[in-house]
Amino acid sequence: MGLYDEFRFKPASFLPNCNLPLEELERIRNIKREDMEYTNENGFSVKITLQPYSIMAADLFHRIYLSDVEDKPFTFICPNQDPEEYSVVAEMINRNNVNCRNVHAFAMDEWADEDGNVAPITYGAGLGYSFVNHFYMKIREDLRPDISHWHYHTNENKGRGVYSSIIEECGDGGADVIYSATGWPGHTAFVDPGTEEFAADSLEEFLKIGSGLVTETPLTIAENSLFSPMGASGDVWAVPPRAATIGPRDVMNARERFEVHSILNNQAGDSWQRMISRIELYGPISMECPASIFRLGKGTCYVSEAIAKPFKSWYNGIPDWEI
Repeated sequence: MGLYDEFRFKPASFLPNCNLPLEELERIRNIKREDMEYTNENGFSVKITLQPYSIMAADLFHRIYLSDVEDKPFTFICPNQDPEEYSVVAEMINRNNVNCRNVHAFAMDEWADEDGNVAPITYGAGLGYSFVNHFYMKIREDLRPDISHWHYHTNENKGRGVYSSIIEECGDGGADVIYSATGWPGHTAFVDPGTEEFAADSLEEFLKIGSGLVTETPLTIAENSLFSPMGASGDVWAVPPRAATIGPRDVMNARERFEVHSILNNQAGDSWQRMISRIELYGPISMECPASIFRLGKGTCYVSEAIAKPFKSWYNGIPDWEI
């Protein structure tokens, strides 16, 4: 029995992809585990694995290691907040005496207030704060580069395209790799669908928009209220209303894309990410799901076995953890 067989309804108008046919949503929702892996014509792959974030940490360390032994520049864009992976990579750098002189690291995004003032680097719940304190400062002093190599959003670089231009300057046209994980409305960084700041008349125009300030959508605020920096308690009043973020231009300029889908709400396996992961990876490539543009270039999305689980509990009442 399909979800809409007994009671058909149009999804709420504020949702991204709310105009997709119900049959298309049902198709996306019911993709089987054995059908989820693929590589498309652009060189973008989907792989199912147990621990996507472990693979991301290993990949990032390996690239930093190569930048040292081959004496080549390496520029990357990093998701926030991610202190567990930051600290793992930093420890591997220290244990293996890897010099990071050639590395330029960029934080994806940062909070801003209602007037567009970007959160200071001292803000404890800040994304830049985590990026510097749990990553850069964990690297041994003799191995880490000058702090100017660790880039984060500020009031000085929040203008449209300014942060993007810094990435392009450091990375010879763009980042070598962008690491990311999709959010509840299908955003990458804080590029939310349906916002005035990232409005465009076509996908082609959208892909050219650089970094800047954005007003967060309700789903983004709800999502972030579930994360530890905001108390992990649904405290939507603790989430700043705006953000500074990279833009679609930075995703497209990156020479490689690396995504992880593995967010769980609890040990039972509940997750808000299960459906948006499928919409991004198997639905249309569009501005309605900004993260879907990752599929336009070379890259890999590692999806956890937990996120790849079926939605059967929606239909027969069996708790998710008993499937």
